[in-house]
Amino acid sequence: MFLPALAQRWRGRLPGLLLAGGVAVAAMALATLPWLQAHGISALTLAIVLGIALGNSVYPRLAPRAAAGVGFSKQWLLRAGIVLYGLRLTFQDIGQVGVAGVLIDALVLSSTFGLAWWAGTRWFGIDRTSALLIGAGSAICGAAAVMAAEPVVRGRAEQVTVAVSTVVVFGTLGMFLYPALYQLNLAYGVLPMSEAFYGVFTGSTVHEVAQVVAAGRAVSEGAADTAVIAKMVRVMMLAPFLIALSLLLARGGSAQPGAARAKIVVPWFAFGFVAVAGFNSLHLLPASWVAVAIEVDTVLLAMAMAALGLTTHVSALRQAGMKPMLLALLLFAWLLAGGLGINVGVHALLG
Repeated sequence: MFLPALAQRWRGRLPGLLLAGGVAVAAMALATLPWLQAHGISALTLAIVLGIALGNSVYPRLAPRAAAGVGFSKQWLLRAGIVLYGLRLTFQDIGQVGVAGVLIDALVLSSTFGLAWWAGTRWFGIDRTSALLIGAGSAICGAAAVMAAEPVVRGRAEQVTVAVSTVVVFGTLGMFLYPALYQLNLAYGVLPMSEAFYGVFTGSTVHEVAQVVAAGRAVSEGAADTAVIAKMVRVMMLAPFLIALSLLLARGGSAQPGAARAKIVVPWFAFGFVAVAGFNSLHLLPASWVAVAIEVDTVLLAMAMAALGLTTHVSALRQAGMKPMLLALLLFAWLLAGGLGINVGVHALLG
């Protein structure tokens, strides 16, 4: 009785899984184009763009058959993808940037997210969920952080899409602006900035991993290597961030007079993420296996992004207006100026 019911459930999911998988594969293929690689456009970004295009054209006619699989992709494949994301990290990465790099990442993360929460709700009047999602994307690792935070804050598809859009816009801007500012600083000598300093600054403040790589390589391979390590340490902070956010939201909900006690959403996948990163630190798997697992992870995350795009309506994005983009602009300015100040201050303190 159990097996036929299980088979029936998976048959119902199959059309949606095939659709999300097809969009993910197309996005990954497009992401290999040299122009897109040079401009730091990742497969995840392309997956959500393709998903939105289909979601506002042909998908409504397919939804009755595909909805179950698309929903499964958006929820469970996302969690599996975040867990496997730990294969991109090792605890040894922390040692390579030292105490200064860890402290810089922690300060940038906490200050950026705090600013997003406060300014988003107080200054711009944005709903708290949208402000938190935009803050997570800016503070940690772009689209992956937005989608990892979604189950904790219980965001809607359009809120997640708006947050991811801000990451794409300002992360892409930073990818071009950071190298230009580095060259300008070299010409005028405003700050003593080595390639290593630039790498840590870039890794601690630019949104997406792909954008960090592009901004680092625009200066040198050495700068790119340092930037990626600093970025990976920042990504490693995703798990404690999600746990702390869940506790904060639960406490905040129960503190309101007459409000029911908010339930703590335990992001179990965050523990899986840390466990996988810890396992990867032992270097027990052959490098070829890890490379294959990372490709599988990219497929899972791309399918989740495709599913998100498929269920997002352009009308909902229009209704969001300019306020989310203005909040993201404020956070980008803080990452650039405040992040530089944090980098300079920590290096002066510990250097």
